Amino acid sequence: MESTAPAGRADHDMMHRYLLSLVDRAAERWQAEYEARTEPEQIAAYQADARRRLLEVLGGLPERTPLNARTTGTIRREGYTVEKVILESQPGFGVTGLLFLPDPNRFPPPYPGVVEPVGHTGNGKAHGEYQSMGALLALNGMVALVYDAIDESERVQYRGERGDYDFDMWGSHLHGTYGHQMVGIGSILLGRNTARLEIWDTMRCIDYLQSRPEVNPDRIGCTGNSGGGIVTAYVVALDDRVGAAAPSCYGNALPTLLKTLGPQDAEHHTYASLADAPQATDLLMMRAPVPILLCAGTKDFFHVDGSWWSFRCAKRLYTRLGFAERMDILENDAPHNYNRTQREGIARWMARWLQGEDRVIREPELALLTDDEARCTPTGQVMDLPGARSAYDLNDEYERELAARRVQAWAGPDRAERIEGVRRLLGIPPLDNLPVPEVRQGEQRRTGGMRVHDLTLHPEPGIVLPACLYGPEGGQPAGRVVLYVHEAGREADAGAAGPIEALVRKGARVLAVEVRGTGLSQQVNQNKWGKIDQDWKDISIAYCLGRSYVGMRTQDVLAAAQWAAGQFGGEAVDLVAVGHVGVPALHAAALRPDLFASVTLRGTLASWASVLERRVTINQYGNVVQGALLEYDLPDLAGTLGRKLTIEDPRDATGQPVKA
Repeated sequence: MESTAPAGRADHDMMHRYLLSLVDRAAERWQAEYEARTEPEQIAAYQADARRRLLEVLGGLPERTPLNARTTGTIRREGYTVEKVILESQPGFGVTGLLFLPDPNRFPPPYPGVVEPVGHTGNGKAHGEYQSMGALLALNGMVALVYDAIDESERVQYRGERGDYDFDMWGSHLHGTYGHQMVGIGSILLGRNTARLEIWDTMRCIDYLQSRPEVNPDRIGCTGNSGGGIVTAYVVALDDRVGAAAPSCYGNALPTLLKTLGPQDAEHHTYASLADAPQATDLLMMRAPVPILLCAGTKDFFHVDGSWWSFRCAKRLYTRLGFAERMDILENDAPHNYNRTQREGIARWMARWLQGEDRVIREPELALLTDDEARCTPTGQVMDLPGARSAYDLNDEYERELAARRVQAWAGPDRAERIEGVRRLLGIPPLDNLPVPEVRQGEQRRTGGMRVHDLTLHPEPGIVLPACLYGPEGGQPAGRVVLYVHEAGREADAGAAGPIEALVRKGARVLAVEVRGTGLSQQVNQNKWGKIDQDWKDISIAYCLGRSYVGMRTQDVLAAAQWAAGQFGGEAVDLVAVGHVGVPALHAAALRPDLFASVTLRGTLASWASVLERRVTINQYGNVVQGALLEYDLPDLAGTLGRKLTIEDPRDATGQPVKA
């Protein structure tokens, strides 16, 4: 079998190289579209479409409900007052913040209001840099609301089994970026994103500012650093009330970020942001010409070249609209920061656009609140408040609504239409047009009474699927063909007296294939958060490209099945899948049941609902599909296969056996 398959190799970085090549193509496409967008009418159409698409990939925004805001304490400092505030951005979903109010004897109200989402830090709003920003604004005649993000400070979303917020989760605490990513895994299945929660928190904080008699509701600003920087960018892009913004030190040029530091936690990246949805640079242009000061650090781990690239793109678009002065950049000779230089520049920007004044602003020495003084809740955690709901609760409640809808939908007669919807959701080409992979022959050997033929399958450029074809050492097989897919690779079950040898002894040919990201191509260099997949960065890049590992691996299973059936008599094959690869195997069988005589799944995820139910999951990031639970769950697919399907030892989202 000669092959013209493209050069490639199956190693730990295969998927990384492959995905970054797609990033390059996406960046070229984005740049071409940007360059063609020169007229105000074109820009307005782009902005409207970007807004629509961003809201779509976020899963929309919640409805406005009573804020139930209350002040739990007041602390006076020289030149300003700090109120400790709790509000509910959604019913029972508590937000804790510090409200910095100017001295009315020096600055008569009403004042502009500035909302400040904090970045990733353990003490959240009490962090010195974030407090200082709020105080500096208040000292210059502006109200500032500095609030905790989820999984920061008083808003930890998950308690351990003992009710302990500071518990150890496989070598890491489930706070900050780890917590955001864990919430994000379940959110993806619901067609949502962690950013949705953080954006809505900020918008409701603006609602609160506008409700205060001291605040001019028509003069609203937003600034934040790091994680608060990306949230600021989202909010200025989506909320027409924001009249000036200053996002600081975040990954704002997606192609640059992915090639340098790499993907970040869940709220930084929205689905298909490198396909047909807005990416971070777009956020700076979606409400042009609203004034934006992009803040960056020369030595930031978020490469400063990315900030300058995004700034130049935005500056040129603002210039096309005739408002070049409304887009500017502050590059600070510092690492990742929200330091005094940054804060003074931001305060001047807000004064210019919210107060109509250009003046020099210097930050004095400040008497900051201690962590205890900044505490808004009695215990230091909103989840201890009566009626409190967490991000996990909100997701779980929505999944229960969807589950009821799915029962009705899959009970209907249009099952073929629903399977077609699954195909489209996975991004798989029409099933009657799937290419058969090219195959390269390798060496032949004998082991444990079996003849082994090494092969590689090449389903598309840059992807190599190592495989072993196992057969009896002597004589011809009886003709049965088994496609064997294991999460640990093509040799995982091929040991002496193991499952593959047992099949061969019964006369079967066994084609053991490593789908992408398993075996030789399993990523080993990206582990960060204990048990969120060794290849989480590559999975995130695929997510930005509008792809899923489930979809790509499903295509691999289909490609291998088509080749095996065609190579050995054209009969349907028996499919065996072990571990997490059972999810794409199930999809392949449901999409093309004609290719499979039987399907056996061992130790695989029983349902996506389990991801929402368990809340904290192990290695499920690669198993999720954007918006899948709006359409189907894994048992819905299993139900289409009838007696053809056998499920052995099903597992929940933590890898534990599912009780019968």
